[in-house]
Amino acid sequence: MAAQNRILVLNGPNLNMLGEREPEIYGRTTLSEIEAECRKAAARLGQELDFRQSNVEGELVAWIQGARSSAAGIVINAAAFTHTSVAILDALKLVTGPVIELHISNPFNREPFRRRSYVTPVAAGLICGFGAHGYVLALEGMAQMLKERTGR
Repeated sequence: MAAQNRILVLNGPNLNMLGEREPEIYGRTTLSEIEAECRKAAARLGQELDFRQSNVEGELVAWIQGARSSAAGIVINAAAFTHTSVAILDALKLVTGPVIELHISNPFNREPFRRRSYVTPVAAGLICGFGAHGYVLALEGMAQMLKERTGR
């Protein structure tokens, strides 16, 4: 499929530890299980999926920059980088397609430092607090945004 049907899903630091890390907050679903559900949802929605995770800020920035020519939109769970990374914000500002910010938990009912997001100012939408299912919700929202942009 062409880039116009490709959604890039980016996952930040420690999300590779889902299922083990603080399951009372993040649940017991692993990132590979989330990816499998996302692939099913993307196929149902007629979208191609590029699903990635990194604990390295610079790698996420490079992927965001590359998405300018390889993806129609980005769903990003920047994890802890949400609250700290001006570099990710600056890279997202370069993206012409929609960006959806995603969090498994609800950062607004957690520690005060989690309430500040460097992603929100450039996000077309925010999904939080729905657990692993938030990824499917984000893909559905992105598919609708892309449909409205292209008329297809």
